[in-house]
Amino acid sequence: MQADNIKNISIRDYLNSQGIHAAKEYSGYGMYRSPQREERTPSFKVDYAKNLWHDFGSGEGGSIIDLVMKMEKCPFIEAMEHLRNFSSMPLKGEQQSFSFHRDTERNSGIILMEDKPLEHTRLLQYLQSRKIDQDIAREHCREIHYSAAGNIFYAIGFANNAGGYELRNPSFKGCIAPKDITHIRQADRKETCFLFEGFLDYLSLLTIRKQLNPEYPSSNWHDNIILNSTANLQKALPLLADYDQTYCFLDNDKAGMTVFREMEKELGYRVRDSSKHYSKYKDLNEYLCAGAHLKSRQAPEKPIQKRKKGLGI
Repeated sequence: MQADNIKNISIRDYLNSQGIHAAKEYSGYGMYRSPQREERTPSFKVDYAKNLWHDFGSGEGGSIIDLVMKMEKCPFIEAMEHLRNFSSMPLKGEQQSFSFHRDTERNSGIILMEDKPLEHTRLLQYLQSRKIDQDIAREHCREIHYSAAGNIFYAIGFANNAGGYELRNPSFKGCIAPKDITHIRQADRKETCFLFEGFLDYLSLLTIRKQLNPEYPSSNWHDNIILNSTANLQKALPLLADYDQTYCFLDNDKAGMTVFREMEKELGYRVRDSSKHYSKYKDLNEYLCAGAHLKSRQAPEKPIQKRKKGLGI
């Protein structure tokens, strides 16, 4: 792999694999706490479009190769070798049967080619970087191979009610149409439903539940609805109207707040905001990645039983 190709490896993906996640996300870039020192205020910028970083604290910046040289305290050659071993995706110029599709979310021009059990090493590595339990992911997701613009790609697929798939890999977020919600019916009676924006948050809660109590039942006690997009809320509201209580595991951002307020307006007292239990984090997956659920479990001043009840675990 040549240096130009190595520079195409996503800095965001690399940092995620090291357990380093953006403290704040903006349009086209993220702000991180510097991986080179302890700090409270994020001063490390990653430009996602240009795939470059800049550390405002030190005044340094550059490509992913420069970053690895700093983080690993190694020379150029060793950084190149480190990234060759790390690389989790075929890059431009390499001969591979399949590759990841690097793009923003979009629905058109994507055609399903193959639907199979989730087993591809690189997709499992991506889930590992998001701290998702792989057995849980295999149970709820599929490995999807699809075509777009004349090329073949692969991704993790999560089925929706209309027969489409939500698609994720380290470089792509999209779907195979039609776009719809996912309604997972498990309980005999319509008493409680958990609501999520995306399927990674749904898998995150299942992972948290398993880590806190492996013996806790995972089915037959409540239903789940995954919106797969906040734009799908209107499709979910008629279904949610049948439940006595809905617990919302939404993102802690403007979009999440808007969805919750709309639900409150439509469903009133039957809606509960569960995002307050991970209020210091962007979403439930970031909460999982930080291991905050395990830390809170160890805190004697916060009873475990209350924490479990609050998260619906």
